[in-house]
Order: sequence, then structure tokens, then C-alpha cells
Amino acid sequence: MDTSLSAVELTGTINELHQIQLDEPLPSGVPKRVRVIVLFAVDDEEPTEKDWLRLATTNTAFDFLNDVDEDIYTLDDGEPLAQ
Repeated sequence: MDTSLSAVELTGTINELHQIQLDEPLPSGVPKRVRVIVLFAVDDEEPTEKDWLRLATTNTAFDFLNDVDEDIYTLDDGEPLAQ
């Protein structure tokens, strides 16, 4: 048995019959038998823009931006945009 696998990511919806309806067709060349992993949101709620902004501003990955060495531009740099 061949154990090498290839992956394709698609989105879809679970219908009232508990069947997966894909948003688009599978690409050509997909074999007849496939393995399926279903990922879904536990709270059924998408993050809001406020959630994303809160996470971005509290993420330590951006701490380097507070470093004085990163402050290399002034208001005198560049040219104003024509309006």
C-alpha cells in the first residue's frame, strides 16, 4: 500500500443530511478514494476586527517595533503625495 499522500484545501458546508458540499469542484486527477479531515470553529463565531486588532497589539512578536533603533524615519523623509 502506498503511504504517500497529497493535500488539497477546499471549503464547504455540512448540509442537513450531514454531507459535505464543497464550494468548488475538486481539481482533476484526485483519486476516487480520499481521506477527509473536517475543521470547524468550536464557538461558531468568526473573530471580529476588534479581536484581530486586540491580538495584534498584544502579541509579543511586534515588541521590536518599540525599539528606538527601529524609529528611523521622520516627517521630513519622503515627498508628500499630490492631491
